[in-house]
Amino acid sequence: MSTSELTTPGLGAGLRDVLRSRFLLKLLVAKELKVRYRGSVLGILWSYVKPGVQFLVFWFALGVFLGMNRNTENYAIYLFSGIVLINFFNEALGNASRSVVGNGGLIKKIYLPRELFPVASVWVSAVHFLPQLLVLLVACLFAGWTPGFFQLFAAVVGFAIVALLATGLGLFFGAANVYFRDSENFVDMLLMIATWASPVLYTWTMVRDGLATAFSAGTASVLLVIYQANPLTIAVELFHFAFWLPTTSEITDPLIAAPPNLLDMWLPIGLATALLVTILGQWTFRRLEGRFAQEL
Repeated sequence: MSTSELTTPGLGAGLRDVLRSRFLLKLLVAKELKVRYRGSVLGILWSYVKPGVQFLVFWFALGVFLGMNRNTENYAIYLFSGIVLINFFNEALGNASRSVVGNGGLIKKIYLPRELFPVASVWVSAVHFLPQLLVLLVACLFAGWTPGFFQLFAAVVGFAIVALLATGLGLFFGAANVYFRDSENFVDMLLMIATWASPVLYTWTMVRDGLATAFSAGTASVLLVIYQANPLTIAVELFHFAFWLPTTSEITDPLIAAPPNLLDMWLPIGLATALLVTILGQWTFRRLEGRFAQEL
């Protein structure tokens, strides 16, 4: 065997190994689903119950008590289209960041591509996302949803941005958590902020108007750009554009309009940022995975 065929022990080919190990990925996804719902009466129906309860809480707190449903047409669809996407991100990142430590026993016994564990966690979250998306589609159809090509394209890209972002951050924090268990607490804080750091419960124009009131015009403009550059903000707005906006009447009020340049500027920025995060997460994971077995 030539030296060019030798590799550093404990290191694989990264996400390329995941593509070559699709059968193992399916087994891990099936195992996680089976373990999660073992002994559960409702099983995967919890994918409907939990977001349903969350939606009702936010609907009454914000829609009814604070009157958001009077200011935003079809606020229920606006709210739920953001919630399902953020729930997917929160579940995917939360589980991916704990996946390596949670499978420590398996990692210490045999070698297999370690990236499989965070990626499998994202896939499991995608399985839970599908029934929520189905409920959203039914609600949109009842509200007169008539999507076009750009709406469907925006929905696919919005999901891709969140999936890539969760995968990249999951690889990063999944590796970091092996060495520093404080990473779990940091991720929990990040997930707590995620729902409020993107226009899920409120409209983006409320951020614009609030910044304009609190800061000078120049500072408010810069802060708004920073806010809009958040990949989660872009993905949520793409979902609003895809599912909520087609159910509204003719837009004359800028309060319910999509952000300017959503498709031609912010969409490629969000996708590029998510790809960069995935690349950096993979690079960090490969740098740290060599001592996983010893640390675990």
